Amino acid sequence: MFTVEQRDALRERVLVLAGEDERVVAGAAVGSLAVDAGDRFSDVDLTFGIADHVQVADVLDDWTRTLVDELDAVQLAELERGPTTYRVFLLPDALQLDLSMTPAAQFRPAGPRFRLLFGAMAADESDTPAPAVAGGLFLPTPPVPGDIFGWGVIYAIHARACIERGRIWQAEHYVGAVRDHALSLACLRQGLPAVQARGYDDLPTETLARFEDAHVGAVEPGVLRAALAASVLALMREGAEARLPHAHVVAERLAELR
Repeated sequence: MFTVEQRDALRERVLVLAGEDERVVAGAAVGSLAVDAGDRFSDVDLTFGIADHVQVADVLDDWTRTLVDELDAVQLAELERGPTTYRVFLLPDALQLDLSMTPAAQFRPAGPRFRLLFGAMAADESDTPAPAVAGGLFLPTPPVPGDIFGWGVIYAIHARACIERGRIWQAEHYVGAVRDHALSLACLRQGLPAVQARGYDDLPTETLARFEDAHVGAVEPGVLRAALAASVLALMREGAEARLPHAHVVAERLAELR
């Protein structure tokens, strides 16, 4: 488990990286630490505005190489939401970095947990609230082994934090998500449908036996920890059998959860 000092050092290193990059014109803290509501389980969540003549992907790729080379970071996932691109990294001691970048002309808060650190936000497009649109209850995870594995790792870290915070129903949700991502990987390996649990019942008996202890029998901290450990173990095993890059490194960093 990472220390607060390690987390603070990572935050400062990323901000130095931003200060040294003339393509970055604004930066903000987001998430719980942006509003001083974080705890020792909070991760590093930073977002940056990128000069409009620059491709966001170019900056993200350059930073990714630096984070990998200097800090031994492993990229877990990437997500695009509107104009913003998010990349999630796992560092030693299960320290998570959520990094996002947006073109400067559209760099503005996406929610209340936003604290500007430098630069300026883009002006609001309109004072009229945008109409509500239909959304999903879950982040879409494409049936690609690396993406399924990465999101499973992210949910495992969230589950551990929720258990320690006493948010047991939220923890139960995330434990289930870890188990489901491991099962989805198993489906891909067996050539079965990996979405909406369509292939679960067709998995071999010996594969399903690995998941017997991954169910949450009661919404209690001890039971949740046991189910999380079994789910993480299954996810790490599936990642290794899929021969995913860095699967063994991630397994070592999540050893405390198993």
